[in-house]
Amino acid sequence: MRELYPEIEPYRTHRLAVDDIHELYVEECGNPDGLPVVFLHGGPGAGVSPYHRRFFDPARYRIVLFDQRGAGRSTPHAELRNNTTWDLVADIEKIRAHFGIAHWVVFGGSWGSTLALAYAQAHPERVLGLVLRGIFLGRPGELRWFNELDGGASWIFPERWERYLEHIPVEERGNMVEAYWRRLDSADEAVRLAAALAWGSWEGGSTTLLHDPDEPGNFADPQAAISVARAEAHYFRHAFFMQPNQLLQHIERIRAIPATIVHGRYDIICPVKTAHDLAKAWPEADFHIVLAGHSAADPAIVDVLVKATDALADRYR
Repeated sequence: MRELYPEIEPYRTHRLAVDDIHELYVEECGNPDGLPVVFLHGGPGAGVSPYHRRFFDPARYRIVLFDQRGAGRSTPHAELRNNTTWDLVADIEKIRAHFGIAHWVVFGGSWGSTLALAYAQAHPERVLGLVLRGIFLGRPGELRWFNELDGGASWIFPERWERYLEHIPVEERGNMVEAYWRRLDSADEAVRLAAALAWGSWEGGSTTLLHDPDEPGNFADPQAAISVARAEAHYFRHAFFMQPNQLLQHIERIRAIPATIVHGRYDIICPVKTAHDLAKAWPEADFHIVLAGHSAADPAIVDVLVKATDALADRYR
């Protein structure tokens, strides 16, 4: 089993203005002359973490990571104006052009896999390879599965679901995303934070294969909780600014790009059927279902991801 590469620090960080509102935090790690790769984080709204640098051989990769609009160290924090899938796709292109990179590998997990597919379909000529984990395609059934009463996730994690449900009055539970949004968009800071922490506890504690129903999750930090919950609810309410099934319908645009897809068999946030549907539409991709949940840190997922980035480095360097 492959493990993550050792911890590294950026050799350069940047502040990149992408419009009149948003300024992105961007960092470069590894080898400045290496194979370029861009890392697309999940959420939306979650931001990058130091361990995200470690999926790539730092001797062979020029690793570009950035916090998407409103996330992490990008500013303004939790800002949703001019914040759509297609704004983010445009940002990826602006980062590529800013660094003078002609082509690069695109790596994304969870929401990052959605964004990676959207970017690759918009700019296939710029993509050398795709490494995708925890596939999410933004389809209506996928949204309802994890967030609504008629979804299936509540049957798997009933203790945690009850806490998510209890935050919303009974009469509003027919549309949980809208009910949470009303609180996440409240003028009262305390109301916003309470809703964000409840939202984050439901999602953030449901990622790993070994599940502790009382574990607080990885969005317990108030700043992260606010940016993740607001961005996710915003994107959910707008169907990710895509047509239903859009990413599968446009798969022909990227079928010639080398790709690895890995998904946890017991991923409750993004059920494995989503990855199966993508792989069925894209038989050329290297598809792995492994003994894992949703988390990129689950060992079986790390193993496939690191092997995939190593293989692309071998291919292009």
